[in-house]
Amino acid sequence: MNLPLWKLGVAPNAWAVNQAIADITRPPLEPQPVILSTETKSLRLDLAKAAILVIDMQNDFCHPDGWLAHIGVDVTPARQPIKPLQILLPALRSANVPVVWVNWGNRPDLLNISASVHHVYNPTGEGVGLGDPLPSNGAKVLMAGSWAAAVVDELEQLPEDVRVDKYRMSGFWDTPLDTILRNLGRTTLFFAGVNADQCVMATLQDANFLGYDCILVKDCTATTSPEYCWLATLYNVKQCFGFVTDSEAILKVING
Repeated sequence: MNLPLWKLGVAPNAWAVNQAIADITRPPLEPQPVILSTETKSLRLDLAKAAILVIDMQNDFCHPDGWLAHIGVDVTPARQPIKPLQILLPALRSANVPVVWVNWGNRPDLLNISASVHHVYNPTGEGVGLGDPLPSNGAKVLMAGSWAAAVVDELEQLPEDVRVDKYRMSGFWDTPLDTILRNLGRTTLFFAGVNADQCVMATLQDANFLGYDCILVKDCTATTSPEYCWLATLYNVKQCFGFVTDSEAILKVING
């Protein structure tokens, strides 16, 4: 009598088991090869092995009432990725490319935050820093579960999307992001969000160091830093860490 097999784990990193057998062959996902144009080369990649990381498109960094605006930063540039992401993310979902929201969302007790990280957000010690309430609405700065750490309303999050809280500029440091991507079998990563030269770049660099293929989506990424920081980011991605493309090129391959 053949006993039924039960799936353990997340495809494609899943086993099929019963009392007698453990099938650990891990059948691969059906390939979706495409040719994507980038600023340096044409890439032949497999959408079945791809995911997009949307980094820090949250109120504290992108909303006029958020923390960046509170300290006097013009957040207009940080809002520029919203419109292209509104078009790109549904198309990627339709191609079964996971959308991973990587947001800065701290623990309430801040026990894993060092003094050096606090200093970035409160260099005098007297301002509104990590975990402090914003004067405009009382939301606690970059606190997980707060309005400050939530994705901006203009970008829709769906139940099937993946959410990862981060606590440093890199989304890989002290988070489950690497394990999640490996369980999903995703080795090619698109990068979007803010700030390009800080959290996006730090996450992209760590992804490169971990062996992922990295593609920065230029019009879905932005920074409130000076122009030379943006230009240096593009240069370093193309020179050292991966490739640069735009949402139009990705939509073209998805739509055939």
